[in-house]
Amino acid sequence: MAFSPLSQTIEGRRLYPVFQPIVGLDAVSIFAHEALIRGPQGTPLHTPDALLKAAAEEGLGYALEYACVVAALQTWGQLKVPGRLFVNISANALTQLFEEQGPQRLLALLRELHITPRMLVLEITEHERVTDMDKLAAIVQRIRSVGVALALDDFGDGRSSLRLWSQLRPEFVKIDKYFTKAISEHGDKLKTLQALQQIAAIFGTELVAEGIETAEDLRVLRDLGLPLGQGYFLGHPDRQPAPHLQAQASRVLRERQIAVLPELTRAVTSGHLRHMAIVNAPTVTHATTNDALAALFLDQADLHAVALLEGERSVGIINRAQFMNQYSKLYYREVWGRKSCTVHANCEPRIVERNHSVDDLIGILTSQDQRYLADGFIVTDNGRYLGLGTGEQLVRSVTETRIEAARHANPLTFLPGNIPISQHMDRLLKKQVRFVACYADLNHFKPFNDYYGYWRGDEMIRLVARIAVEQCDAQFDFLGHVGGDDFILLFQSADWRLRCERLVAEFNSRSQALFDDDARQAGGILAEDRQGVERFFPCTTLSVGAVVIDAKRFTRPEDVANVAARAKHDAKLAGLGVFERVDGP
Repeated sequence: MAFSPLSQTIEGRRLYPVFQPIVGLDAVSIFAHEALIRGPQGTPLHTPDALLKAAAEEGLGYALEYACVVAALQTWGQLKVPGRLFVNISANALTQLFEEQGPQRLLALLRELHITPRMLVLEITEHERVTDMDKLAAIVQRIRSVGVALALDDFGDGRSSLRLWSQLRPEFVKIDKYFTKAISEHGDKLKTLQALQQIAAIFGTELVAEGIETAEDLRVLRDLGLPLGQGYFLGHPDRQPAPHLQAQASRVLRERQIAVLPELTRAVTSGHLRHMAIVNAPTVTHATTNDALAALFLDQADLHAVALLEGERSVGIINRAQFMNQYSKLYYREVWGRKSCTVHANCEPRIVERNHSVDDLIGILTSQDQRYLADGFIVTDNGRYLGLGTGEQLVRSVTETRIEAARHANPLTFLPGNIPISQHMDRLLKKQVRFVACYADLNHFKPFNDYYGYWRGDEMIRLVARIAVEQCDAQFDFLGHVGGDDFILLFQSADWRLRCERLVAEFNSRSQALFDDDARQAGGILAEDRQGVERFFPCTTLSVGAVVIDAKRFTRPEDVANVAARAKHDAKLAGLGVFERVDGP
């Protein structure tokens, strides 16, 4: 009987492992290695994908996996390398191994190779959904009883489930590289990792961030507090385990600076109807008479409208003021009192679901049909009537949502607002990083804005933002927009003064294009001051107040913000582009 190339590879023990380091990000050292199997070089079976595909086609999945485990352990035992070893095995193969041989065979192999059981981590790779979770959990308990640890691989790729994590309680969970790749640019991935960190704390699990390929991503993962990492930036797979951490990775992990974390750009969740007060208003039907509706309105003086229902379906809304205006007319009660109130209904009401975004309802405020603002709108939950919303409540909610959103991201420049600014300051202070807090503000901006109008004023503010972004190192320098023409820059770059000077010079030059020819020739404009007196104002320029912050002397972000604001005030008084203030909290 002819053997297939895969069978020959397995029987001939031609599989061999390469080892990729798993790095302790806080300890800045190699924590463990993962064994990755390769087939014979120069053959179609060299890559793991080719091996797995051939095994699936030939029904040799278990035989291949068992051979891979043995090859990895034998090589590791021969190399006598210190540290832990992660070895891949599927849930199905692990189940079959323990059903056929029990833990004794694994223990005997480890003793034979002089590998301490607690140095082995079996990494479950789920290529198919686990069919019997309880059986797998029981096997995991037997594994732990002999001192071997467990890891869950590629969590978040769609195959590994949260239930698997909860039931198996692995010592390690490896986060799929989708969530770590370009994390320095994606606030949503960052938030997902922070959520997984909370779950890991509940289950007592250490997370391993896979797929780290750039210094930028490593900085963010380091500052998030991920304990372990793996990826090409930390070390490539090799026949010989890495004796020490690569120089580039070590340099990044030992940096004193902290990374600027990416921000979410989506709206905050407080902008949903479920966070807005809803009027628990009674309803009427086609059978409700005008007399009955009038009595209802008279009994509830604060009721602005009622919904007209047909079964559980909302089909109209009746405005109180309009109805009572008709009902109070001469002879109305005698003629129409006992007839249906349906004639007064707006049969095209605005109906919204409770989880609807408040921002999506702005059309009510801007619609030419003011009925929707006066009548309000009907709120439903999965199509069932829930209550009424008023135009007044909508205006208040939209305003509050806008204010709250602006605290996270300024709507004019899309730069981080007050909350992210404070959070970044807090991170700098807690890590006791020496940094420079700069407060940038425009000189004579109000006269410019009054003279040319808000549109050109907004253009000037956006110009400051664009130039400031150009002058900041995106990895280390944080730029925030406090509001109006006020900006905060938190520099970790050593050449911060040069960057600020370039910011001032660039703005003072490029902002000239926002003035008309006469103003440029005159060097300014005639405009009213705050007392309403017309006088001459020079062309708008930029001032930056700077303070070198020693984190040992500051404990609260508000103290940093206050001293930076005083530096800005001094810069404007001194008439200097960049003014450094020496101060304390």
